[in-house]
Amino acid sequence: MRKASATLKDIAESLNISISTVSRALKGNSRISGKTRAKVLEVAKDLGYMSPGMLASEVSKRSNFIGVIVPKISYHLYAMAISGIEKVAETRGMHIIVCQSKESQEREQSLVYELMDLGVVGVIASLASETTDFSHFTALKNMQIPLVFFNRQCYDIETDKVVIDNYKAACDATEHLIAVGCRKIAYLGGPKILQINDVRAAGYKSTLQKNGLETKEDYMVYSKFDKESTLSAARKLLYSPNYPDGILAFSDQMAIGVMVAAKERGLKIPEDIAIIGFNNEPVDELLEPSLTSVDQPAFIMGEESAKLIFKQIDQQETGFKKKILKSFLVVRNSTNRNRI
Repeated sequence: MRKASATLKDIAESLNISISTVSRALKGNSRISGKTRAKVLEVAKDLGYMSPGMLASEVSKRSNFIGVIVPKISYHLYAMAISGIEKVAETRGMHIIVCQSKESQEREQSLVYELMDLGVVGVIASLASETTDFSHFTALKNMQIPLVFFNRQCYDIETDKVVIDNYKAACDATEHLIAVGCRKIAYLGGPKILQINDVRAAGYKSTLQKNGLETKEDYMVYSKFDKESTLSAARKLLYSPNYPDGILAFSDQMAIGVMVAAKERGLKIPEDIAIIGFNNEPVDELLEPSLTSVDQPAFIMGEESAKLIFKQIDQQETGFKKKILKSFLVVRNSTNRNRI
C-alpha cells in the first residue's frame, strides 16, 4: 500500500530483502542484478518513494544502445529486420545490441534483464515461441524503457507493435489453395502457445468455412520449429489414410519439411499436394519445385520498429500504435497447377 512517506525499510520488507540491497539497487550498483533492480524500482514507484523526477533521472543515465531480441538470427525475416533497425539507428548515432532467445522463455527473460543492466535506451523484441510469462517486459515498462514488439507481438503488454495482417495473409493463402483446386486443406502451425499462430489458424478456418469446406481437427497440426518436430508433424498429415491435397505452413522452413515428407511419401508437388509457406525466403526460388510463400516486408518491419522506438525515446507522441504492414502472396510452382 502507498504510504505518505515511504522508506527504504518499507521497500525492503515488501520484497523480503535487505535495506542495503534496496539502497544499492536504487543507486544503480553493478552488484545488483537487473531483475532485482527492476523489482525494487517497481515497488519504490508503487509505494511513492520514487518520484517521476527520479525515474527521469534513471532514463538520462542510459547508454546510446538499443537492445534487439529475436528468436533466431538465422531466420531470414529477422536478419532482414535487424538490418532495417540498424539503418534507422545509425541515422541517430545509435548502436544496436542483437540477442537471440533461441525460442526460450528463460533465455529471453535473462536477456531483457542483461540489457537493462547495460542501460539500453530501448528494446525492440520479437517473442520466443515458449514465452507465456511477460513479467520481464512489464519490468521494462515499469523502468520507463521504451519497448516495441515486431512480427510476434504480445497482447498482454500495451506498447507499440509492428506486424503484418496475419489473419488476411492466411485467408489469401487459403483462398489460393482453393482456387487451384484443393479441397482437403490442412494447416501446419507453429507452437500452439504462440499468439501469432492463433491469428493465422483463424484466417485459415474462416476461409474454409466461407467456401463451404469442412474444417477437420486432424487437419490442424502444430509443431516446434526444429527439423525433427516439423517432419514428424508433416508425416502425421501425409501418412494418414485421407491425406490433405493442400497445406498452409506457418513458415517456409516448415513448408520445406512438408515437401521433404511429401517426396518421401511418393506424392507429387503440386499435382497431389499444393504447399504454401510464410516469409518468402531466398531459398524458395531454388527449391524443386519452387515454393509459393507469403512475403513479409522484413526490412521495412525493422525500419518501422526503430522509428517507433525513437518516437518513444523522444516522447513525440502519447499512446501507442500498432503498425500493420502489407504482405502479398508470391506464387511459385509448389501451387502452380496451371503449368501441368
